[in-house]
Amino acid sequence: MNAKTPLEQKLKHEQLGLSDQKVVEMYKYMLLARKLDERILLLQRAGKINFHVSGIGQEVAQVAAAFALDRERDYFLPYYRDYGFVLAVGMTLKELMLSSFAKAEDPNSGGRQMPGHFGSKRLRIVTGSSPVTTQVPHAVGFALAAKMQKKDVVSFVTFGEGSSNQGDFHEGCNFAGVQKLPVIIMCENNQYAISVPIHKQLAGKVSDRALGYGFPGVRVDGNDAFEVFAAVKEARERAVRGEGPTLIEAMLYRLSPHSTSDNDLAYRTKEEVEENRKKDGIPRFKQYLIECGLWSEEQDAALSKELAEQLKEAIEYADRAPFPKPEDTLLHVYADEGEEK
Repeated sequence: MNAKTPLEQKLKHEQLGLSDQKVVEMYKYMLLARKLDERILLLQRAGKINFHVSGIGQEVAQVAAAFALDRERDYFLPYYRDYGFVLAVGMTLKELMLSSFAKAEDPNSGGRQMPGHFGSKRLRIVTGSSPVTTQVPHAVGFALAAKMQKKDVVSFVTFGEGSSNQGDFHEGCNFAGVQKLPVIIMCENNQYAISVPIHKQLAGKVSDRALGYGFPGVRVDGNDAFEVFAAVKEARERAVRGEGPTLIEAMLYRLSPHSTSDNDLAYRTKEEVEENRKKDGIPRFKQYLIECGLWSEEQDAALSKELAEQLKEAIEYADRAPFPKPEDTLLHVYADEGEEK
């Protein structure tokens, strides 16, 4: 047997330029997103909040993508399941709970939008809308602005595979390809567009569609943090070199219902969900850290306890916070009298 070269002996994360500290930080965000999601689902079932769109099963790809971007300068247009992503780029549990409780202090929309409609000027998270896929042409517009201003930043946008069948996806990709814009377009293919399975949506791969737009498309295992990180990192490097967009299709599985208004067992079986639960990327990533000597079950238990305390504090704060005043509905809708035109 041939001896491994020094490069082959390096651990996966080291080969990708990730430090030990970074990969542990990634895992903490993955677990934080999972715990947050699970707790919000319980709050909705208890009648404390009205609605939730879950991202359970998609956190690994979201966090890995965030760490491959410039979290201090790039622009982000996440879709409504991206709790792992927005946490990893700087949103706090308190901010997300204020959104879930629809309170006046909610930084996303002041309690006006449904939860999952993220927006933060401070973090360069561009406000999302309820109609799916509108964020794709918006991301292309931000990339156009970056190119015109000669800034070495990118815009990053996510959506589900159902959105790849909408006109906004085509129009955004086509324009981005023609103009060679610095945008990364990532499809989180979770196998279901609400109740419609992938075999009834797509005859081929989402990533293969990039060929028609004139830029690279790549499909990756969305449960493998390192595959996602490498793809997004390479896409960002291409973008800032002026080589244009990349379409990434991260293959995942939505472990939770589409939303709290959805009975997912009307269109899939418990057995199917449990079979896919075995592929969950969070336990896989945790095991990798343990095998590298960077993590332990004792540390994991301590982290879970710490996250539970953080969630409790955020929930109590959001629950006590005031709701918006009825008259505030008109704020930021019409120009105020005397406002400069």
